[in-house]
Amino acid sequence: MASPTMNNNNNNNKNQEVVERERSRSPPSGRTSTSTCSNSSKQKCCICLSWIEQGAGQAIFTAGCSHTFHFPCIASNVSHGNQTCPVCRAQWSEVPANRLPSPPRVPPPINRPWHHHHRHQNYFTYRRPPPLYATPYGYDDQDFQQALLDEPHVFDDDESLDHHHQSPEENYSKNQPGETILKVKTFPEVAAVSRSSSPDNFTVLINLRAPSLTTSTDHQDSKESSPSSRVPIDLVTVVDVSGSMEGANLALLKQAMEFLIQNLGPNDRLSVIAFSHTARRVFPLRKMNESGREQALESVNLLVADGGTNIALGLSKGAKVLEDRRYKNSVASIILLSDGQDNYGFSTANYPSLLPQSITNNNGNDGSNNLKIPVHTFGFGENHDASLMHSIAEMSRGTFSFIQDRAVIQDAFAQCIGGLLSVVVKELQVNIQCVDPRVSITCLKSGSYPNQVTPDGRMGNIDVGYLYADEEKDFLVLVKVPTEEISGPAEETALLKVRCVYNEPAASTSSADKLVTVMSEEVKIRRPEVAGNQEVCVEVDRQQNRIQATEAMALAREAAERGDLSGAASILENCQKKLSESSSAKSHDILCQVLEAELKEMRKRVANRNSYEATGRAYMLSAMSSQSRQRPVASGLSFDAGAFSGSAAPCGSAAAYHAYQTPTITGMVARSRARNSSKGPY
Repeated sequence: MASPTMNNNNNNNKNQEVVERERSRSPPSGRTSTSTCSNSSKQKCCICLSWIEQGAGQAIFTAGCSHTFHFPCIASNVSHGNQTCPVCRAQWSEVPANRLPSPPRVPPPINRPWHHHHRHQNYFTYRRPPPLYATPYGYDDQDFQQALLDEPHVFDDDESLDHHHQSPEENYSKNQPGETILKVKTFPEVAAVSRSSSPDNFTVLINLRAPSLTTSTDHQDSKESSPSSRVPIDLVTVVDVSGSMEGANLALLKQAMEFLIQNLGPNDRLSVIAFSHTARRVFPLRKMNESGREQALESVNLLVADGGTNIALGLSKGAKVLEDRRYKNSVASIILLSDGQDNYGFSTANYPSLLPQSITNNNGNDGSNNLKIPVHTFGFGENHDASLMHSIAEMSRGTFSFIQDRAVIQDAFAQCIGGLLSVVVKELQVNIQCVDPRVSITCLKSGSYPNQVTPDGRMGNIDVGYLYADEEKDFLVLVKVPTEEISGPAEETALLKVRCVYNEPAASTSSADKLVTVMSEEVKIRRPEVAGNQEVCVEVDRQQNRIQATEAMALAREAAERGDLSGAASILENCQKKLSESSSAKSHDILCQVLEAELKEMRKRVANRNSYEATGRAYMLSAMSSQSRQRPVASGLSFDAGAFSGSAAPCGSAAAYHAYQTPTITGMVARSRARNSSKGPY
């Protein structure tokens, strides 16, 4: 084998000898790697994800297992006690000493806070020359590294909001007048009920559609229109850096975080929490302008995997960032990713007591202005605690995604932020009132969205919360319909009317959220003497299928947890058969195809105990999260680019993603895939 190249005059002889000895060793048996980090003609360092350029003055270390790294990256990795290859986990008998090459000369830091009210001057703005290589330790910046380690007791050092007007890059443009408000439609299951009939559970569908964000074309000199109108967001990412994330998992996480950072706007703010056995805020809540992105990327590249898994501590610290902030964007959320079990003795049952109320009190309208933070959870691989991650998402009104294939972690993040960056409706309340005094509500079918019905059944309420641009929500209202006198004058019975109240989030600090009220027309049915046979409205039938499938998934999961896997499979099979006989299935309805595909996949994953424990539970919970929230999630199946461009979704792996994707989500996922295609694998 050829000796490794060390293209830096400052490397000492001892490190050179270690590199040569390690390079000359053959790869350990059975531990060869197929990673493109070292097999590609154009290589990337698998720690910092930057290109390795031969002959460009970079110090390069190539291990005996053939994986190549920037020398400062691997030296830093070794300094934390890691003596295995970060990619293939091959054990190294000799490692490079942690003596970094001399850093480039840089001007001293400018001791300037982000805003003039800044209380904790731990972070500084630097004027830096372009680095010789993009690694976390490319600079001997002790002040900056110490700032990352220093953590205030109160996180009130968030960067101020000064976006009193929209920047050209965030040129917001709503739809034409009349299309900027929530649309409400209603559908009775049939158009007519005979006068002598009095059904107890007559179904009415309420369909809501959020307003759109359109692309502005005001700049005629621009080849492309500017981005869509949206409100800025405060986002906290809480990421697992325990020992199990070492190697390719951490590299892919960093790549996904890089994509997230690059796709936030200059008025969005981001904070990063990293947790293992403890938790630390590695990046404060600051705006993602050019300098903010640069420092956020540097902070992410500093992450090293080590230690146990303390999810509760990481999540609590993430919530604290949003609770303590002095300035508030109109939309806030948390993204949580973990690949392991919380090994600090906590169970799912007692987890709510360990988490802040801003997360656990998110289900239900308590009438207060208390902060409510949705947490979107991502279970990575086959060893994460799916029940816990799903529970956290449910109690906070987030979604749970199962990332079985680590290669799609960036696409899964893209799908999530594509929605979060397009919130157009906040704090949506759907009020249902019976019109005819003899009509009463018997049940509300709203999935994971909390609902209430008054004791007399005359009024009901669904607490929906926030909606993404172009997002739709469907709820079923079951009512008792009275009889009508045969000789009476009434030709119709008025059942319901719907009133929606929500806040339109403010796009700048100079304006407040706008309260909007939307009323529906009264829902009426005809009352002939004889109604005859009628087909159930396909819109209603479609949502009845979704509710039935979600309930069957929950029952099957309960059976599987009891150890009754055959019973779980039977529940799923019976539901799948019912769906196939429905009118929406016969009309080739996309949602029905999605549901059938999910039920079929679940039956495979409950075939035996090993399969259920490995992927079945996580797949089932992520599908339940998607159907009950009516939002797209990653469900352990690969993303399919073809699902994002056609008018119909395939009845395969991509169908589940297509069902609830909005244009902004579709666009963000497409952007992620294009980026992967252009940059190649990590």
